[in-house]
Amino acid sequence: MKVKNTLIILFMLFALQARAQELNNKTYGVVNISVCNLRVTPDFDAEMSTQALLGTPVHVLNLDKWYQIQTPDTYTGWVHPKGIYRMTKEEYSAWNKAEKVVITALFGIVYDRPSDKGETVSDVTGGDRLKFLGKKKHFYKVAYPDGRIGYVAEKIAKIETKWRSQVKQDASSIIKTAESMMGFPYIWAGMSPKGFDCSGFVRTILFLHDIIIPRDASQMACTGQHVDIASDFSNLQSGDLVFFGKKATADKKEHVSHVGIYIDNNRFIHSMGDVHLSSFDPNDMYYDSYNLNRLLYAVRFLHLINKDAAYTTTKTNSYYNE
Repeated sequence: MKVKNTLIILFMLFALQARAQELNNKTYGVVNISVCNLRVTPDFDAEMSTQALLGTPVHVLNLDKWYQIQTPDTYTGWVHPKGIYRMTKEEYSAWNKAEKVVITALFGIVYDRPSDKGETVSDVTGGDRLKFLGKKKHFYKVAYPDGRIGYVAEKIAKIETKWRSQVKQDASSIIKTAESMMGFPYIWAGMSPKGFDCSGFVRTILFLHDIIIPRDASQMACTGQHVDIASDFSNLQSGDLVFFGKKATADKKEHVSHVGIYIDNNRFIHSMGDVHLSSFDPNDMYYDSYNLNRLLYAVRFLHLINKDAAYTTTKTNSYYNE
């Protein structure tokens, strides 16, 4: 048995080594465009499974003209080579250690010179990260993972260390950010201000407050402090995540299919068609009988940031620190 196990381990090591050689030892990468689409198979016609933002560190798992990658929330998918810039472990570590500029506005442009009359290098969106190279006038000089240079206005970005020291992780701040995206469109698998699905909305809002949580509603529902909701909703707190779907029956398991952020006064904000308010109160103008009838429970989590493996930050998540 020991001989057999040893052979299995050797085979696995050989397979990993062969994969590393095939990838030219560049088994790491960083997202190189403002919003990168991950698909279930390596094809533009394939279903989109999630997205990742510029500057996100990823692991490269496989090659097939496209790259199969894994993101910091452990989601996997295939991306077009334009989407990420592959790196060696040393290059990846250097990127992670370098000071960054975080885009704090919902949308913006990186220019080829420190002027808003410059040529566009690319667009950027809230949560994107670029390497900080210095300041010129009222612009940050920045570098992309692939080495391109550009300039982004100070008014739409912050130095990451300063941003981390100032970003708030309380319910009212998170809800304010969520409400700033009212009317933004629903996009299946979307996870940026360009468009969200329900869990992508929650995941993005929290990421803008430097909170990394699991990607899908069904995964989020299995974390944090479970809250069985009182009939009058009095035990809900602002910032709780509220989950919807189908309750378990004798022959079927529970199915979580939707998530939103509880605000107060029986209201919650979520992405369904677009980002909007809904209410559990029949007398409220935002009354949502459909979701009330499929309400399951809530999860409380803000007190668990960096205390529970499901709730990390860019300072503690392993992908950002390798």
